[in-house]
Amino acid sequence: MRDEHANISRRVGVVGFFTFLSRIAGLARDSVMAWAFGATKIADAFYVAFRIPNLLRRFVAEGALTVAFVPVYTAYLKKTRRDALEAASVVFTYLSLFLTLLVAAGIIFAPLIVKLIAYGFASDSQKFEMTVYLTRLMFPYIMLISLVALAMGILNSLKKFAAPAASPIFLNLAIIFGAVILSKLFDFPATGLALGVLIGGVLQLSLQIPSLAKEGMIPRINFNWRHKALKDVLLLMIPSAFGAAVYQINVLVVTLLASFLPEGSVSYLWYADRVSEFPLGIFAISVATAALPTLSDNVAEKDTQSFKETLNFSLRLAFLIAIPAMVGLFLLSGISINVLFQRGEFTAATSAATASALAIFALKIPFVSGVRNLVPGFFALRDAKTPVYVAAVTVVINAVFALMLMGRFLHLGLAAALVISSFFNFVILLYLMRR
Repeated sequence: MRDEHANISRRVGVVGFFTFLSRIAGLARDSVMAWAFGATKIADAFYVAFRIPNLLRRFVAEGALTVAFVPVYTAYLKKTRRDALEAASVVFTYLSLFLTLLVAAGIIFAPLIVKLIAYGFASDSQKFEMTVYLTRLMFPYIMLISLVALAMGILNSLKKFAAPAASPIFLNLAIIFGAVILSKLFDFPATGLALGVLIGGVLQLSLQIPSLAKEGMIPRINFNWRHKALKDVLLLMIPSAFGAAVYQINVLVVTLLASFLPEGSVSYLWYADRVSEFPLGIFAISVATAALPTLSDNVAEKDTQSFKETLNFSLRLAFLIAIPAMVGLFLLSGISINVLFQRGEFTAATSAATASALAIFALKIPFVSGVRNLVPGFFALRDAKTPVYVAAVTVVINAVFALMLMGRFLHLGLAAALVISSFFNFVILLYLMRR
């Protein structure tokens, strides 16, 4: 088992390295966008519009598809690679059909979606129309990134982690290109940002193809809807879309409520959340990504003891970094925001409001790290119900505390509600896993 723990650590190193580069590129992206747009009406419109496909990305792609697909695909790999390819092809075919319909619906019903996500924008017709326009423009990104997630599931199951981990770098670079170059080509500058998102999605998907081809695992069209893999993935994916992405649902609630607060509130929370995601992406997600194939192997081999040891090891590894990261980010929140963002349209007042939110968001890092490592464990066990039940409870907790705190503390109250709900999510999942 020590050898496998060493393998997981090496995989964490690979994923962590590329994720670190991606997060650096992401911070550079946010810094460029803060310089160009600050916390203005255009910035609020873009961040809400981008959050919609980003939320669906967590539901359909990273938050659901990968954790549902890897255990099923791993079981077929234990048979033959031909069986595994057939399973992947069936999932690819019907996923593509579903995504085509989803994108079409998103474009058609964009005004309704924006009202649901940011109802407060409806009182400002200009901001509302900008958000609807950007939502329609960026909605196809969900199809691109979901196919990337499927490729990531295939490659991670084959213990190949470099290409999937490196792909977000290209999204961030493409958005920077959109902000610096493309935005100057349009009367409405945010159009360049939205096109940068789409270009980034194409680049992310293109990066996976050589690795899939090398492994002989490029999915084909296969309409065999009776294939058991399709049913197995759906049975895990539908509930996991809610369970694994509970934090994003809570962020959605916060975004909706922030739309009723003074202008800039959505942007304060966006920038603060982006910085707090830096350590989470490098370490928590890296550990969870590296451990999931091994957890799935343990379950496929019916090795309960190894499963427990792997899960405990991944949690210890995640907390080894999460707790110091929480302390450091809390103490350095002001300096971090000043260095990263305070220039151009991003004023000292904007910086102070964002730094306060970041100090609160820092407190959630250990809890979210724990959740992101526990949830894949449940799905490896083919238990999709437990995370769903816990998610439902924590969404209610988040909404209640957000409504209680936002009146007095404005956007800081919303940030605190996210921390509280993350704490309950982790504690309940940990108790149920160890029971």
